[in-house]
Amino acid sequence: MTFGRLLTTVGRSGIEATQQTQLDTEVAEQYELHSFGAHFCEVRVNCFTGEPRVTRFTTVVDAGRIVNAQATRSQLVGGVIFGIGQALLEDNPLELGTGRLAAANMADYMVPVNADIPDIDVHWLDRPDPYIGGLGTRGLGELGTVGSAAAVGNAIFNATGIRRRDLPITLDKLL
Repeated sequence: MTFGRLLTTVGRSGIEATQQTQLDTEVAEQYELHSFGAHFCEVRVNCFTGEPRVTRFTTVVDAGRIVNAQATRSQLVGGVIFGIGQALLEDNPLELGTGRLAAANMADYMVPVNADIPDIDVHWLDRPDPYIGGLGTRGLGELGTVGSAAAVGNAIFNATGIRRRDLPITLDKLL
């Protein structure tokens, strides 16, 4: 039976649940209650054109208990794609003289497309955090984005020996 049919059968239009937990101050002082992640990537740089290309990407996170695996994977993959775009494409410089943004609309703003992104391998530990609430869940938020641009930059450094600390890492910065 589908979930919608079950709701109709029991005469309900939806189900809501709310829970609030109080964090023990002593626990908060003794333990780190954040989610953690690590990003690993492989970048190939064309020796003739200098074009960097991300060819493999793996992300591993510890965000406590994972309640919805599909949403977790989507959140992490989307964050990694955002980080790759930040590392290699997304730039919006100011125009000289006017101070306006050069990419005044989304058509002028470079973002990664399907051809720019490799398969992204996502893993999580799925261990309930015994110090946070009843479910043992922690926030996932921007964990896929934070660090993924740095992983790309470090992989480019490993491939070329050129350390760039300003993003995006474009061709002119590698030649």
